[in-house]
Amino acid sequence: MGNFNCIQKLKNQQQQASASRSIDKASKGTNSSNHSTTMSIGNSSNSVSKLSAKAKYGFIDDNFSTLHQVTAALRGSGLESSNLIIGIDFTKSNEWTGQVSFNNRSLHAIGAAPNPYEKAISIIGKTLAPFDDDNLIPCLGFGDATTHDDEVFSFHSDHSSCHGFEEVLDCYKKIVPNLRLSGPTSYAPVIDAAMDIVESGGGQFHVLVIIADGQVTRSVNTSNNELSPQEEKTINSIVNASSHPLSIVLVGVGDGPWEDMKKFDDKIPARDFDNFQFVNFTEIMSKNTSPDEKEAAFALAALMEIPFQYKAVMELGILGHRTGKAKKVVPRPPPAPYRAAARSEPAPTTVSSSPALDDRTQACPICLTSAKDLAFGCGHMTCRECGSRVSNCPICRQRITNRLRLFA
Repeated sequence: MGNFNCIQKLKNQQQQASASRSIDKASKGTNSSNHSTTMSIGNSSNSVSKLSAKAKYGFIDDNFSTLHQVTAALRGSGLESSNLIIGIDFTKSNEWTGQVSFNNRSLHAIGAAPNPYEKAISIIGKTLAPFDDDNLIPCLGFGDATTHDDEVFSFHSDHSSCHGFEEVLDCYKKIVPNLRLSGPTSYAPVIDAAMDIVESGGGQFHVLVIIADGQVTRSVNTSNNELSPQEEKTINSIVNASSHPLSIVLVGVGDGPWEDMKKFDDKIPARDFDNFQFVNFTEIMSKNTSPDEKEAAFALAALMEIPFQYKAVMELGILGHRTGKAKKVVPRPPPAPYRAAARSEPAPTTVSSSPALDDRTQACPICLTSAKDLAFGCGHMTCRECGSRVSNCPICRQRITNRLRLFA
């Protein structure tokens, strides 16, 4: 809870700063000439309108109970089409967060049956694609050994978009065998890249769908009243994104935990509008209902805030405009196959099961930030926080029968 006390503090600071700026603007308008006063009244009217929109859409509740209501509201708000952006999480935790939901397999395992990411992409294609007017979908990956928590890579070397969800799936299946999962987990790079795409497109309305397996990295060394670097950057990016016509939908796959991301949806500091929605894909897909009912439930959860978000960007006057605020992001090319990259990059960490090799580094192999201070019976180590949450060793996959705390 200390994490969100800090977020609330940030929210209060932003609200105070916003109020101070409004007072300064009003003061300047009072001291101006008659002509300037007339202009100031017009500007003040616009400012009041924007402040009213911010107050109205600063928090958007879940207002619908059926998919039909959502689609009708989308049409009623004037949204005939939008543009989709897909972001895929390739952090190392994907190797063990399928223990319950995916038969103890990596969530990115490619086989005869579709993995959770393939399922999510397919269902998103069925439910959200009708709202994409040109069927061109920029696809970005993050969290692998080439991007970590700083960059993104494109699914195409020339940074071009995928043509429809069939190509999204095809590219995904080709990329996965070449990847080395890494981390830490931060959603800031993919959100920043999405803002740049929106800006480059002239401020058209976009929906960024991030499919991910876990919460933003938080080290055990981060105190309760602090944010981790990854949390702070993610929150700042979500706040900055609210000055763009961009809705963000985070789709959670795998076992979680998802407690913090559920709170993120409601607790992020003051924004121009509530632009973030979390959807627990695993929970929806595990319900005892028909496939069609599950798909409808997912579409409802993913889309229900978008009508209000679209109204918000209309009232805020940010639709169809370049803000000049987006950071220029140049995605990396898709990761090269291991053999081609062997000379310049170390061997994949996922294939080694030797404690001597894996424990040379003192960083926890799960969060990649905290020091290793917990050993398993197999000889591998993690930090205490991460090690207490897993039942199989993340390195050799042996079942954990005992844990030994280490002291410096």
